[in-house]
Amino acid sequence: MRRHTFDTDCSSTPFFPLTQRDGVTHAATDACGGCSSDFIPHFNANSHSLVEKREKRGAKGEEYTSFAPQPPPACHSARSCPDKMPQTPPLTGMFGSSGYNKNFFQTEEEEYGGLYYHDSNLASGSLEALIQHLVPTVAYYPDRTYIFTFLLSSRLFIHPYELMSKVCHLCMDHQRLSDPQADKVRVRKIAPKILQLLTEWTETFPYDFRDERVMRSLKELTHRLSTGDELYRKTAQQMTQALIRKLTALGQYEEALAKISSTVTDRLTVLKNKPQSIQRDVLTVCSDPFTLAQQLTHIELERLSYIGPEEFVQAFLQKDHLDNEKTCFSNHKKASNLEAYVEWFNRLSYLVASEICIPAKKKHRARVIEFFIDVARECFNIGNFNSLMAIISGMNMSPVSRLKKTWGKVKTAKFDILEHQMDPSSNFYNYRTALRGATQRSITAHSSREKIVIPFFSLFIKDIYFLNEGCANRLPNGHVNFEKFWELAKQVSEFMTWKKVECPFERDRKILQYLLTAPVFTDDALYLASYESEGPENNMEKDRWKSLRCVGGRVRAHASLFVRVCHHSLVTAIQQLVTDNSCVIIRTDVRQLI
Repeated sequence: MRRHTFDTDCSSTPFFPLTQRDGVTHAATDACGGCSSDFIPHFNANSHSLVEKREKRGAKGEEYTSFAPQPPPACHSARSCPDKMPQTPPLTGMFGSSGYNKNFFQTEEEEYGGLYYHDSNLASGSLEALIQHLVPTVAYYPDRTYIFTFLLSSRLFIHPYELMSKVCHLCMDHQRLSDPQADKVRVRKIAPKILQLLTEWTETFPYDFRDERVMRSLKELTHRLSTGDELYRKTAQQMTQALIRKLTALGQYEEALAKISSTVTDRLTVLKNKPQSIQRDVLTVCSDPFTLAQQLTHIELERLSYIGPEEFVQAFLQKDHLDNEKTCFSNHKKASNLEAYVEWFNRLSYLVASEICIPAKKKHRARVIEFFIDVARECFNIGNFNSLMAIISGMNMSPVSRLKKTWGKVKTAKFDILEHQMDPSSNFYNYRTALRGATQRSITAHSSREKIVIPFFSLFIKDIYFLNEGCANRLPNGHVNFEKFWELAKQVSEFMTWKKVECPFERDRKILQYLLTAPVFTDDALYLASYESEGPENNMEKDRWKSLRCVGGRVRAHASLFVRVCHHSLVTAIQQLVTDNSCVIIRTDVRQLI
């Protein structure tokens, strides 16, 4: 079968949305001009920005997107220092291409005992020294890259509530804030910096404050800082209110997920009693690929937004051989939001496969395949690579791919392009090039639609897994290996930028409800439906078909063959992805977390 390929030279145009011209699918590569007036600093300061241009082409006036590299516009200094509150620049703008902060660490800071620098970059240090480096003084405020990196990685060595307790101790005792007779001038100098540190902590790692011990220490410290000063009292109050709003939203999100799970269970019960209710399919709910791609993007961005950065650390947490104590997260909240997102990928893949296998007529199955190919293309153009890969995964499942007569009626040119773009060879080179292009587009975005970047999440986790497994948390002398955590923070901070984008598309409750709650087939049910649609071709398939019919009967009469996808532990699945560089569906179970 002939394959269409992209011209994916990342030095020129790394992100090419698919277009329809003259009845053939192409990659849009036309050059265009213009640049954004709002420049957001990015990891690679030397990279070119991309701008987007809409053109009309073809007899029917199809709209497509084209990109071309542009020099980055000049930007003002990212650092500003108002008198009252210290400010820090956007997080992603502070990391260099190597992962280190190239502007912050100075040689004179080596006077801090227990900290070691390499080429003016913090390379390692004792845990106590790193904690002291986090706490502001009258003359010093830590850089935001250090705050984020240390708060992200410290949980490998110390509980957040213990860290907060130590920070409070250093602030209250070392800065003499616990003394009622403390110099008010000194308090006025240090209070804004401590409040800023606490604000950054509560904004970036709000889930730490679900622990009452952390919240208690926060209240004690802010009460001491705000005593007798109305400005600081208001600042502390605003910070606390913002934190409570975030935690309330998280609670509501978790309740919504539980309700969705309950709805799916209820629908399974109905199917057991009324198997004919399976007749509804995705095309009856939404026949427009662009609309469905938009609704998939709604789900993706919502679930991304609730993943805390600390979950990437907690997902792979293992006991350090240099630590004698129990692992820090033996009784901590694990990576439940990350797992919910991975489970969504599984669900979408199985939903696609189920929708294809359910129709009895070959013509209908071919129409469903072509519909999902168009949906995947629209996801690619939007920048929703996770839904794109989930759809490709569903169509590449064996029960679907074996339907040769059905695929014979499908125009596969567009699907070939999408498969090539997500080809796992060379460590997903084509996809990574497209991702860089989408990221550059988001930097110079003129609209919220252009800001959307949703990575193929399983591969993103795989990259973090490799980093975690390839480098030790501690050096032989017992110091924390901070070089490793600079790189980890660099990767996670880019994710933090992506997850903050608000979905610009209008919500369709009916479509969203279907995507989230429609029952899907198990692996056995998919095979049985596939064999019923197109009979077994060899002895192995015939034996399996007989076995499945004896166990489950006809798939359309047995609703018990519908399940939610929820199996092995996350780390086990990631290890499978690492050893098999193909498109792997990650199966997780919230009851089997590490």
